[in-house]
Amino acid sequence: MNHHASLSAPPRRTRRTVLLGLAILGVASALFVVRGPLLMAAPKCMAGRWHGCFGTFNGVVLITLVALPLATLVVWALAHRRRAAGVTSAWRTSLAEVGMVHGTVPFLWLTMMPGGGAGTVPGRVSLVPLRDLLTMGPLGIVGNLLIFAALGFFAPMRFAALASVPRILALGAGCSVLVETAQYVLRLDRVSSVDDVLVNAAGAVLAALASRRWWRTTAAAPSDQPRPALAPAG
Repeated sequence: MNHHASLSAPPRRTRRTVLLGLAILGVASALFVVRGPLLMAAPKCMAGRWHGCFGTFNGVVLITLVALPLATLVVWALAHRRRAAGVTSAWRTSLAEVGMVHGTVPFLWLTMMPGGGAGTVPGRVSLVPLRDLLTMGPLGIVGNLLIFAALGFFAPMRFAALASVPRILALGAGCSVLVETAQYVLRLDRVSSVDDVLVNAAGAVLAALASRRWWRTTAAAPSDQPRPALAPAG
């Protein structure tokens, strides 16, 4: 048994090294892609021009990245508190809670940004499926896929009741319908499209499938309740 364990250790260590390298490469690539927007938004934020921070795509991306260390600190604090209370899966639960918020709020903020004719242009609705996909373009489709991706990825890890593809699909579609309805009611100069709902829900499902191995199923996942103390023998 020790011989087999010694043989399996190097491949496992190699796999972790490869995954770490891929993660570093992914982060570096993402920073390379957004370096232009960050350099454009940073001077406005530093000068206190808050519209450049919170009212533009570049500014929201910058704020999201700047807040990442704070989100990491919140994860650590929640996990430390849960572990002190004897809660199992403290790190996974804390990461899922913070990840849902930090990964969803910026995209919702971008989605709810008003257009140039907000308040004056009447609401527009497109109810014909797949008609707007041609006008979205690759960037628009990717953006819609990412809106509820963090929610789909982390929600089934946090809540056992959501640990199924149909429920994540319903969650993504329901949240998207609320967003499209708000855009129409608030007259944000955006088109409330059924294709947005379909793509947003698909993004949530794809992200959920990516995290399926960590889902909190009722049968396998431990409870969030503190572990009861063992009674002394005798």
